[in-house]
Amino acid sequence: MKHLITTLILLIATAVVTVVYFKNLSPPGRRPVEVMQHIPEDASLIAEFSNDEGFYEAFSGNHLLTAIAGPDKTTELDALRKYLLNNTALKPYFNNQPIYVSIHPSVANQVDFLLTTSVDKDFKGSILSQLKNTAGDSVIIEPIKKGDKQLYQINITGLKRPFFLAEIEHQIFTGSFSDELISKSINYDFKQHKHTFLQLSEQQHNNAMAILYVNYTQLQPLFQQMFENSNPDLFRAFRIIPAQAALSLNYKTDALMLNGLTELEPNKPISYLNLFTSQKPVENHLKEIFPSTTAYSTSFSVSNPVKFIKDLAAWNNKSGSKEKQQALFKQIKTETGVNIDKEFNSVLGAEFAVVTTRFEEKLAIIEVSNGQQLFPSMMNISNAVSDNIGQFKYSRIPFYLLGDAFGIFNKPYFMIINNYLILANTPSELRAYADSYNNQKFLNKTESFNDFDDMLSERSNVAFFINFKNMKQVFKRDLKPGFNDAFQHNDPGFKNYYAASYQLIASDNNYYTNFCMKLAKVDSTKTER
Repeated sequence: MKHLITTLILLIATAVVTVVYFKNLSPPGRRPVEVMQHIPEDASLIAEFSNDEGFYEAFSGNHLLTAIAGPDKTTELDALRKYLLNNTALKPYFNNQPIYVSIHPSVANQVDFLLTTSVDKDFKGSILSQLKNTAGDSVIIEPIKKGDKQLYQINITGLKRPFFLAEIEHQIFTGSFSDELISKSINYDFKQHKHTFLQLSEQQHNNAMAILYVNYTQLQPLFQQMFENSNPDLFRAFRIIPAQAALSLNYKTDALMLNGLTELEPNKPISYLNLFTSQKPVENHLKEIFPSTTAYSTSFSVSNPVKFIKDLAAWNNKSGSKEKQQALFKQIKTETGVNIDKEFNSVLGAEFAVVTTRFEEKLAIIEVSNGQQLFPSMMNISNAVSDNIGQFKYSRIPFYLLGDAFGIFNKPYFMIINNYLILANTPSELRAYADSYNNQKFLNKTESFNDFDDMLSERSNVAFFINFKNMKQVFKRDLKPGFNDAFQHNDPGFKNYYAASYQLIASDNNYYTNFCMKLAKVDSTKTER
């Protein structure tokens, strides 16, 4: 489970930052779906805003969002607003109009965005003619052809690259600084596709400051664009969940907060995360024993462990792994006399998590009801390393007992501390965690973590967490050079943030969803080991 709220953040980065420029206040004109249907269906993220001065005033002087985008993207967006949206001739037609900023998979070494918008239905004449007549020397417009498509190259003084603009339907426009994305947009025929993005209710839509749409199944290609490994294991289950989300922005001066609904798509193969939608939200306590060196984590919570075990067995059956699982457990029973699935399932608690530290140590932390009862069975299927540490003799036990998220532990070492089963890939990782546990070197011993945690929901079923300071070395290794350079050096940038969290809270077989990303403050306790 490696790399995602990270990646998601980098993606939300470019999309959400545009919030600095737009607000949604029940804009007149076309309904959202009329404009959004023109956005290519491979969009991973779409941010919707309305061109409203009130929003600019709310964020005036606030670096909350510009820290995410970085200086180059901020400069480009600022120029578009100044020279296009605020152009004296065009401004009356763009006021309060919805603007959609979408992120798509690309072959480029940076994440670019596609802008899609419409003008008021009362607009008469040509956007480009109006712009040419009023832009002055700061904007140079050249008509160009791409195949049989007409578009315009707009060169704005002070920018390093041109902006491409096209009218894809009467009074609906698309634009991008990326030649690749504008080509994709002008050649997209929505009538040949049935894809629609999840919509908020009309009341929610009208009251939202901004909206972020998430197309989960299209996140994987974006991650491949950003990471050296084409299949990074950060939040692996999250990337393939067949779902969409619509999240509305809540204004706060020191944090980016969004909440809304993640809706599972029917008639699609279920993923690991589908298993938690039928559980009730659980109060989260396991994070209280995460080591202070935690870089990122994925936590799972179930109100009914028995039902989870049953649902996991059904999922394993559908995925074709049931026979291998049964063969393994039969072998273990024959060779050791231990019914490991029954022994483990009988003590499984409500919470379990996978944690990666800034030293790239990987830990599974699993709550059990009776650690002393479980310990002899675990030792019987292991080779003893010490009195309290053993290594599993058999492969893939964690995967079969707890599912996909724990597949990174093949033949792990284990120890039991109180009523927590701890897994790791080396004995030294277990000893390091034992030191953190015994000496109370936990994240929640820092003021910054507690301030951040106070902004989160107390209950969830799946929770992703990332600590940006502890992620520096992980990013340096795993991100492609251009993306890592932006993370390490942009000022303002991600180093201005403390952490981010993405919580999925089961509701009516879908997920209520919270996203929070908070600016950093100085910790009262160091996070060194």
